[in-house]
Order: sequence, then structure tokens, then C-alpha cells
Amino acid sequence: MNDEAPSVLAGAALLLRQRTFEDISYADIAELAGVSERTVYRRFPTRSHLLEALSVWIDDEHLPLGAFHTLAEFRAAVHARFRAYDAQPALAFVAARGAALSPTGQRSASVLTEAINAMLAETVPHLNRRDALRAAATLRTFASAMYWARLRTSFDADAETTSRLFDRAVDRVLPAATGAARAA
Repeated sequence: MNDEAPSVLAGAALLLRQRTFEDISYADIAELAGVSERTVYRRFPTRSHLLEALSVWIDDEHLPLGAFHTLAEFRAAVHARFRAYDAQPALAFVAARGAALSPTGQRSASVLTEAINAMLAETVPHLNRRDALRAAATLRTFASAMYWARLRTSFDADAETTSRLFDRAVDRVLPAATGAARAA
């Protein structure tokens, strides 16, 4: 990111506390960030580019997932993040929406995906590659802002309920993954 991008994203996040994403214009963001509207367009040519970058920035700066190496630490980190989502739902919904977009940037696998893969390598070291990929994808999905947002909007679930459902998913995925490794 260039030097203007963080101020543009901070401006967009500030505006999100007052309006929906659809009601925020590039001109409003530029004015708040202290840059020209052209600068905003140059960095984020489409609203999809802006939303994707904003989602990553929110995850990194406002709603980060704590570090983990073990399954217990992973659960605790996800529970804490769900509580953070409950505390800042406007930002969490933007993070969820941005994560649902087809990627517009050049990012490789997310830091979370890499951390989950490392944890699985330690937790179930004999898991074959296919089952490890399935387990990582499932855990990544259930640890996401999209999962939190779906439970919040569809079932009015709070962070504690979402955390309990997350734990049940983890309990089902890992024993199944461990059993698949033994059967192979």
C-alpha cells in the first residue's frame, strides 16, 4: 500500500460508523483523508477494490485475530474476535462483506489460513494433504466474519452463541480429520 491508502481506509472506516458502505462516496473519503478524489480512484479503481482493501484493513487494524499455535489458543482467539465483532458490528459486517468478494488484489493465502495450516500440522501431523486442506477450509470458514455475520443476521446470535456453535464445528471437524488420517 502506498502512503495515502491507510488514511483513505481510516477515513472510510470512520464514515462507516455514520453511514452504510453504499452511502459513502469517494469524494467524502477523499475529503476526510485529506487527499484528492483522484488519488482515491487511482488506489481503489472500483468499489470492490475499496471494499476488499477495507475488509483486510479492518481485520488487521481493528478486529485482529490473536496469535495461536494450539487448538485451545485458536478457540480462545476466535471467541475473542467474535466478541470484538459484537462490539463493532458495522466494521465486522464490512469485513464480512469484503471477504465475500472475488479477490481483486494480488494477495496470497491469508495469514489466518497459514496459521490454521500450521496449527493443523502440529495438532494432526499425520493428516493427509487432502483432509488437511478440507479441515483448514472448514475451520477458516467457521472462524470468519462471514460466519459471525450470518449467525447475527439470520438468528440474532451473539458472540457467546456463535462461539459455542464454532466450538461444536471444531469438535466435529478435527475428530473426523484425525479419523480420516488413521484410515488412510
